Amino acid sequence: MADERAWLGELLRSVESAPPETAVSVLAQLLVRRLSATEVSFLITDLGGQAVVRLTGAAAEGGPTTPQRIRLRGSVYERVVRSQQVHVASCERPGAGGVDLFQVIAPVSDRGDAIGLLELTVPARPDRQTMQLVVDAAHALAYVVIVNRRFTDLYEWGRRTTRLSLAAEIQHRLLPDSFTCDTGRFIVAGAMEPAADIGGDTFDYTLDRHALHLSLTDAMGHDVQAALLATMVVGALRNARRAGSGLLDQAQDAHQAVADYADRAHQAFDDQSEQVRQAVIRHGGQVMATGQLLRLDFDTGRTTFVNAGHVWPLRLRDGQVEEIAPLVDLPFGVTPNPGYRVQSLDLREGDRLVLLTDGMLEPHATEADLSELLRRSGEWHPRDAVRLFTETVLELSNHDPHDDATVLCLDWPAPNAPYAGSRTDNQQTSTS
Repeated sequence: MADERAWLGELLRSVESAPPETAVSVLAQLLVRRLSATEVSFLITDLGGQAVVRLTGAAAEGGPTTPQRIRLRGSVYERVVRSQQVHVASCERPGAGGVDLFQVIAPVSDRGDAIGLLELTVPARPDRQTMQLVVDAAHALAYVVIVNRRFTDLYEWGRRTTRLSLAAEIQHRLLPDSFTCDTGRFIVAGAMEPAADIGGDTFDYTLDRHALHLSLTDAMGHDVQAALLATMVVGALRNARRAGSGLLDQAQDAHQAVADYADRAHQAFDDQSEQVRQAVIRHGGQVMATGQLLRLDFDTGRTTFVNAGHVWPLRLRDGQVEEIAPLVDLPFGVTPNPGYRVQSLDLREGDRLVLLTDGMLEPHATEADLSELLRRSGEWHPRDAVRLFTETVLELSNHDPHDDATVLCLDWPAPNAPYAGSRTDNQQTSTS
């Protein structure tokens, strides 16, 4: 045990002293020496959560400048990402003289966020002590990535298997750094598609000592104009929330930001030539955003929310899906605006709450189809459930959705038992 702690201390000191862009490679080299591994690789999940990219290892070091996408579906990598289990299997590599080697793949995750995978090839089946060392190294690797991605584009480069549009570049800066958060008290997870070409949708979450705050917004339009509008909405909501304002003031500040922007846009519109005005009319000149704001009190379990002209949320309770029909106020930016109302939301132990944008609704033939999707994924970890929603949208739209599709899933409180179903979340070891 003391030896393991000493080695982890050496690992952390070595990584801390390394330049940010080489920190993961330094960790990999230490594992090679410690475990006599023939290869160690870090694979990072892409923005859409449907592939991984090898950032270190013989297949990546000095390799192509474009990320090499390894599709997850049906692969051993998918099983590890979805199950969060360590995988061990025998394998024979060229040049090994017929000697069996062993492939070890461990999830690299933090608070439920599936950052990527640590893959090793070792000369002997790992014993319990070695397995624990691999698990600890994978956990340390998660923190190495989280800390060092502030200073380098390497990890962001790896997540982009498709070049982002300008609107998507702006939009992704508005999203949480981690799309999943598992605190033990609750689990929240979000997803959106098309990941490389979004322009208008956002989701956000944060927690303080007493509450969890969620928001889901949809700025009218597409492309850069919608992304700029979304920037103002999210900025206004965060600014009000961080100043200690409640839901009502947050909603009012978001409305005022959009309304002021609309006034300036209309003034600029009036100052343009007739040709420019007609072009704006043809391509859309409306300025507004729908949104849903939610606050969950940790001490009382009371949940309050504001609905600004947004799609109604869905609640899964005891295997039954119910559409929650709130009082609906006007979208942000629509004037005259009589104001917003704070409403109570009934959330009980074992409930799953799903917030959606209208892009999630359009590809489904009926509302019942969406409810069935929620029922079918009810036993899945929220991280996997939201991916099922967005993957289904892509498939139904032939990978060309007409609108952003965004989903935010909350399990409150977090279940005591592991998730079941075809995608689980526990820490056992799988071998083959």
